[in-house]
Amino acid sequence: MMNLGILASHTGTNFQSILDACRKGILAARPVVAISNNSNSIALQRAAGSGVPSFHLSGKTHPRQEDLDEAILNTLRDHDVELVVLVGYMKHLGPATLDHYQGRIINIHPSLLPKYGGKGKYGMHVHAAVLANGDSESGVSIHLVNGEYDAGPVIAQRKVPVHADDTPESLAARVLTHEHEFLVETLVRIIEKEIDLTEFAG
Repeated sequence: MMNLGILASHTGTNFQSILDACRKGILAARPVVAISNNSNSIALQRAAGSGVPSFHLSGKTHPRQEDLDEAILNTLRDHDVELVVLVGYMKHLGPATLDHYQGRIINIHPSLLPKYGGKGKYGMHVHAAVLANGDSESGVSIHLVNGEYDAGPVIAQRKVPVHADDTPESLAARVLTHEHEFLVETLVRIIEKEIDLTEFAG
């Protein structure tokens, strides 16, 4: 069983898909800790409701970035986290956490990276940009995390069609459905060694 550390900022629906897959035995893993920079996030409520230790760690709890970085790293290490999964986590991770978990932090992003990635490219901003550019397809990317937003090596992608009558909201809903499935599928492949993260870590 692989120990997962989950970081989320808001609703955590992808976190819920992980929880459900673990409960059903689809994933040979267990979420052992959840961290959010938002004390009111639904993700923390999901964790508490599932018996997963949950922590609010942010600039409010640790005003100095170095202290926050250390707190996140220590929390992950204290719970024996083997793989860190970012699911809608809207903050940079600090250098200590990135260094300790190099090649073992993944993020899910609602576009076909490198398109529509980077600072400010999240949520509806991504889907609105896809439609504004007239793209015929969007998708889901899962990538390793480094010190830049959405810039780490992509380890898996799934294409999602864009419909002629799509709005940012309808496209977001379609992509999110694929996110839930694809994240679990990719985690299964990582756990079963079909995807070797060391090959992407450089």
